Amino acid sequence: MRFKLKSDFKPTGDQPKAIAELIHNYQNGVKSQVLLGVTGSGKTYTVANLIEKIQKPTLIISHNKTLAAQLYSEFKAFFPKNAVKYFVSYYDYYQPEAYLPQTDTYIEKDSQVNQEIDRLRNEATFSLMTRKDVIVIASVSAIYGLGNPKDYEKMHLEISLGQNMTPRELAKALIALRYNRNDFTLERVHFSLNGDVLDLFPSYGEKAIRIEIFDNKVERISEINPFTKKMENVLEQIVVYPATQFVNAASDLEAILGRIKADMEKQEKVFLKQQKFIEAQRIRERTLQDIEMIRELGYCTGIENYSFYFDGRKSGEAPACLLDYYPKDFLLVVDESHMTIPQIRGMYFGDRSRKETLVNFGFRLPTAMDNRPLKFDEFLQHLNREVYISATPDKWELTLVLKQEDQELTELDVAQKSLAKIVQSPLVVEQVIRPTFLLDPQVEVRSTKNQLENLMKEIKKRTKSGQRTLVTVLTKRMAEELSEYLREKGLKVAYLHSEIETLKRPKILRELREGVYDILVGVNLLREGLDLPEVSLVAIIDADKEGFLRSSWALIQTMGRAARHQDGKVILYADKMTGSMKKAINETNRRRKIQEAYNQKFHKKPLSINKPIKTLLEIESVEPEEKELLAIDNISQDEKEHLIQELNSKMELAASNLEFERAAFLRDQIDKLQKNKE
Repeated sequence: MRFKLKSDFKPTGDQPKAIAELIHNYQNGVKSQVLLGVTGSGKTYTVANLIEKIQKPTLIISHNKTLAAQLYSEFKAFFPKNAVKYFVSYYDYYQPEAYLPQTDTYIEKDSQVNQEIDRLRNEATFSLMTRKDVIVIASVSAIYGLGNPKDYEKMHLEISLGQNMTPRELAKALIALRYNRNDFTLERVHFSLNGDVLDLFPSYGEKAIRIEIFDNKVERISEINPFTKKMENVLEQIVVYPATQFVNAASDLEAILGRIKADMEKQEKVFLKQQKFIEAQRIRERTLQDIEMIRELGYCTGIENYSFYFDGRKSGEAPACLLDYYPKDFLLVVDESHMTIPQIRGMYFGDRSRKETLVNFGFRLPTAMDNRPLKFDEFLQHLNREVYISATPDKWELTLVLKQEDQELTELDVAQKSLAKIVQSPLVVEQVIRPTFLLDPQVEVRSTKNQLENLMKEIKKRTKSGQRTLVTVLTKRMAEELSEYLREKGLKVAYLHSEIETLKRPKILRELREGVYDILVGVNLLREGLDLPEVSLVAIIDADKEGFLRSSWALIQTMGRAARHQDGKVILYADKMTGSMKKAINETNRRRKIQEAYNQKFHKKPLSINKPIKTLLEIESVEPEEKELLAIDNISQDEKEHLIQELNSKMELAASNLEFERAAFLRDQIDKLQKNKE
């Protein structure tokens, strides 16, 4: 299927020019280009138009899950008939294995997997294996080790009508694909077998599959509702992929275990030679225990540390990751590249530092360090064509792009150029005019004296007009303490920082838009890509504290949060004018002048963005019958009873998956049905 863009809007402002330039560069063989788009200029829509034109599988990488969830929602709306998927870390809680030599403290790996995000990850790899019209929105989880796509592809199971197969053979094949048998409750990555009927709930789908066998032949294949077991669609064939991307296609398990044992004995000798007797004993005991578990159960705790052996890689060779599931001619879009690229570059070093300590003290074999994210140069080797998107692109991506015109260019040369000069290159596509014709916000510097009283006064003005406020601070503690202070003053406030759970962040942002809160206090997460049209005021505390969070590009990004409202304003609380503040204010004023000139020339009036409020992470979990529950007057009492039972099952599943919002929605619908039934 081809990519087909659906939108009620047409390109306006700078969008037609930006779309045309991106497409022209791509069609003329340009490998790397930058889309320098201001906040609210519709960069997502511009990229969607590019994807529709070039018709290539696309990977969009974002540096945080909140923004990834927002992009996922937007691209699903743009491409409702295509495969838009979501791939982020599936941990709601993750404590990596670690050892602290200073206190002789070993910390065992502890994690809590979110089953819905795990399903979405499997759905992403399944889609890449089975179709070409795929857009995956991913975090930097995309560069972490994943099962080898060759093994994933090799181990798929094809089932067709009339195929010779016994129920036992089918069950055995599914177990080899890491599915579990459960004849009582049909859950994801499980199957049930009752006589000649096998029901399977794949790892990547929302519908279950029923396979009926008669006389050792597949008689019927159908899609069923996993809760009611009601048949919904008849199929001629299906392809079942493994329950997880981490599968092992190796035929000789004992040979692999023999290699692990041999490396263990080699490492043990190293420790003994160094007279590290505790480490020698530790590596022997732990490795032998893992070997025994793998032999008996097929896995062990921390089996990912042995991926080197199962993948058949050479020492130092890059592990497979999501990028390997893409064809060679894919398009990479790096959103907020000034943040995402440094994050991708730093992942390997943080992981290696922790692993080296584990290896040096006998907790893991040296080959555990081959279970890792990609090195930055390995990441670059995977790329085909890229678009780097940012309102404040960093010198790395600008240098990469501009060197296609001038090979002698250095990062220092780029750093000394102003953005006004940089955008003169045809490979740096600037998008300054917003479709709403909004201007960049006015910026005002105020003294820190009595700043909280001044801030509350400004907040109350905005709140009376139904507008929202963002306040950025430098630390998590400051975010929490300021929130508590404002709450005690009777204001509706919430805080947001990196310790807030993945799926709670979009909920908090939505509640800000809905008016549950009037103020949101945060640190770094409030900077890039948050689409909050109701926000008219951004207050930056400690704006004169030079550093990572108060650099010129960080300030520009933060100021941009007020650029979606016609009354947008930024207040910098500071006692001195830093170089970063001056650069940020000058750049904001430069863009504002361009926007004012455009509006005057074409007689355009700025209008605040009017965007429907919806869940940022739409995970395709609301069934059609749930959407139509308001029309319940025309169904029979028996049908209502059946629907109540079905919704009860769904509500319990949602609660077990920590989807409390959906569970509450289903509960309310059940109550309506009960009252109507009575």
